[in-house]
Amino acid sequence: MKKMHLFSSYLLLLITLTAIAIPSITSATTIGVTYSTPGSISGTVQLSPDRIAAKVVSMKIPAVRLLDSNPAMIRAFAYTNVSLFLSVPNPLVPLLASNRSLAMRWVYRHVLPFHPRTKISIISVGNDVISYSPDVSPFLLRAMHNVHQSLVDLRIYKISVSTTFSFFNIVPTAFPPSSAQFQQPNGEVIIRPILQFLERTNSSFLINLYPYNMYRSSFSIPIGFALFEEFPFNFRDDLTTGVRYRNLFDMMVDAVISAMAVMGHENLPVIVAETGWPSSGIDASEVDATLLYSEMFLKSLLTHLRSGFGTPLRKEGVSEVYIFELVEKDAKQGIRNWGLLHHNMTSKYSFEFSDGGKARRFSELLIGFFMGVVMLYLLIM
Repeated sequence: MKKMHLFSSYLLLLITLTAIAIPSITSATTIGVTYSTPGSISGTVQLSPDRIAAKVVSMKIPAVRLLDSNPAMIRAFAYTNVSLFLSVPNPLVPLLASNRSLAMRWVYRHVLPFHPRTKISIISVGNDVISYSPDVSPFLLRAMHNVHQSLVDLRIYKISVSTTFSFFNIVPTAFPPSSAQFQQPNGEVIIRPILQFLERTNSSFLINLYPYNMYRSSFSIPIGFALFEEFPFNFRDDLTTGVRYRNLFDMMVDAVISAMAVMGHENLPVIVAETGWPSSGIDASEVDATLLYSEMFLKSLLTHLRSGFGTPLRKEGVSEVYIFELVEKDAKQGIRNWGLLHHNMTSKYSFEFSDGGKARRFSELLIGFFMGVVMLYLLIM
């Protein structure tokens, strides 16, 4: 009886430890890729939507951001269980804002024929509108509202609506993260009302965030800090909060979270709509845009996100991250290359881009649990 009681105590402890470990696995960030239809390249065959969808499925990528929301591409992902992030192009924003029927027409063309067979999770109305189309900015919230209301009128409640901002155009100072605020006057005039809309509709704040650009803009940032390298001096201390940052990605994410907190919306989910590191630069001055550094950044980013540790200010981390981009658009000189794949669909990198790590860690945890039970039984009995 005494041995049985001891076995039960040890078993309860093992179950408790396992339960504690599970949240860090299940809360790991969803990692997707961006894709836009490439232009015609001399001597190459255009990639069909079905081929792209099949490649994404074979790579076990759980989510794709479609930058041009081609209906044929949306259809190709039907029944794949791949989650799609759709985009409304910037030129359409004023039209959707001024005419509710046009917003409904966009939803009829890009959502209704495919939902729910194609798993659409979110729609971004515009992409970095403040930078590329500042004259469109005043129309942004109204366009978002019209698209959201169109979905509601069609009884589609699980697709959220947001817009995508660029880190460099809304957060002027990233360090220390605790002091970050949104650029004014856009912060009060444009971003605050949008944050209120996102809170009210249970949506997410979308941000394009590139550590590569931040690294290039500041000589004080060492390359190792941008590439997640574990060197003794690869850290930055936020003296206000006492938080130590060991990589540039987390520092930039927490700057966004701090800026949202200033406006009273610190708990909004954050989705990194684009990130990456180029494998080649525009010219010879971009000495750090190399295949080696690109692979180091991507591999370390995936490992970091899948750890489930989050950032210092948000333990659950960002909810989703999209790597820019799936396929290179061109092979000529004078442009930055970001693709995970060459245009012929072969991989540029030696590592596997797969979301199987989360499931694999969970299965390993279960195996460890059952082995622990067996060992306890043999030792105590």
